[in-house]
Amino acid sequence: MSPSRRTAARPVRMLGVAAASAALVLGASASASAFDIGTFSAAASCDGAKGVITVVDKDPTATPAVVTVYLQNNNADLRQVGEQEVTGSAAGVTVTFPEDWQPNAKYRIHVKAGDDVNTDIPTLTTPAKACAADDATPATTPTPSPSDSSPAPAASGSATPAPSSPSSPSASASVSGSESTAAADSGASNAPSPAVGESHLAETGADSHTGLIVGLAVVLVAVGGGAVFLGMRRRGTSR
Repeated sequence: MSPSRRTAARPVRMLGVAAASAALVLGASASASAFDIGTFSAAASCDGAKGVITVVDKDPTATPAVVTVYLQNNNADLRQVGEQEVTGSAAGVTVTFPEDWQPNAKYRIHVKAGDDVNTDIPTLTTPAKACAADDATPATTPTPSPSDSSPAPAASGSATPAPSSPSSPSASASVSGSESTAAADSGASNAPSPAVGESHLAETGADSHTGLIVGLAVVLVAVGGGAVFLGMRRRGTSR
């Protein structure tokens, strides 16, 4: 080979080596960006009164990954909450795990992408306050029932006694007797009391027969007087 050809081939080889190196660097960069665990994040939040755990994948290369969530206790897995597959994007893709989490609980989020990535993201600690119902809902004012507005019943001591049944013979007799006694008392009390003069006249005989008796007495006196007069006249004639 001539010296000129050797001199020309050397730059070509150097250019090929540089191109291969660049390809390796770009491939490594792509692999690193595809499996960067920093593109994953997790949070515990509330959906109304229910708790949820959300995991966001912001992988721009859209590499499929499997996300698994575990509840921890003393740095050990207590139970598996759930597992979902996610394909990320530069804007971020969110997967949701329903979980009634407790305050200050710890969760381990594991991510597996391909055959090379099998790791956890930083441990998730839930907020200090658990999920609760919406406190802004106004309380419904209870409508008073008719029994609440009705007056209270009278005390047992002031209750009106029930009338006796008219079908009872003893009750009828007692009622009739009391009514007749009341009527007699009423009649006696309403009768006028006699005057003082009337009582004396009754005692001396000055009633409706007084005139007749006086008339008879006058007649008897007249008859007696006539008889005396005739007797005296006869005596005078005989002398």
